[in-house]
Amino acid sequence: MGRLENKIAVVTGSATGIGAGTVKLFAKEGAIVICADINDDDNHKTVDEIISAGGKAEACHVDVSSEESVVEFANHLKEKYKHIDVLFNNAGVDAEGGKVHEYPVELFDKIHSVDLRGTFLMSKYLIPLMLGRRGSIINTSSMSGRAADLNRSGYNAAKGGVTNFTKGMAVDYAREGIRVNSISPGTIETPLIDSLAGTKEEESGRQFRETNKWITPLGRLGTPEDIGHLAVFLASDESAYLTGEDITIDGGIMAYTWPGKMLMEEGWKETTE
Repeated sequence: MGRLENKIAVVTGSATGIGAGTVKLFAKEGAIVICADINDDDNHKTVDEIISAGGKAEACHVDVSSEESVVEFANHLKEKYKHIDVLFNNAGVDAEGGKVHEYPVELFDKIHSVDLRGTFLMSKYLIPLMLGRRGSIINTSSMSGRAADLNRSGYNAAKGGVTNFTKGMAVDYAREGIRVNSISPGTIETPLIDSLAGTKEEESGRQFRETNKWITPLGRLGTPEDIGHLAVFLASDESAYLTGEDITIDGGIMAYTWPGKMLMEEGWKETTE
């Protein structure tokens, strides 16, 4: 029997990356997975892969930044499933925008509309499907919500908001038995990295990955499955006494104060995976 046997789990941003890796693990653990994304082609491929492996999944087109889209989705869930047990608010976007005085307002608004407002809308309209039966909500934040990145203040602000919004929801719904936690990934090998830094085949992408490998104590980038395994734990009854927490999963980057010794130590670079 799987750790999520017969739980109904909704995952946003399920088409690729962390979302795709997680829904496959959820399904392996026995969950009925509702995969919500605006990328229909990749989302259907992910669902087909789950079903081919013997799992249960449904693909749904959802724009988490649109209240109308989220309400329509919530009504579909209520009609078809009556309730849900797990909500993983994972959908997100990111981009560099320059320093604050250069930062495009439309980019700031776009990032916040998906990363923060999307988390709010999905929670607002899907929490009623959890009330009266307990449940687990997981929000994808970021190590960039705990510290700053050059030229990405909009993303830093949005993810910092997700982290504290998580704590607010945890307090609000603790007595209803709904646990709310966030995951703060480090650098994870996903299509988002391709768009931000370049692919593995491009020089900029190779340099970005090699730099992140040596600056990460565990010597490698994370994988979607690394995040997915943590999400399984948070979705399962094994984490029944855990709520209001933001769990950083970054290979150890946030554990040190400055990389000076690593910059000087050639042997450090040679031990990456």
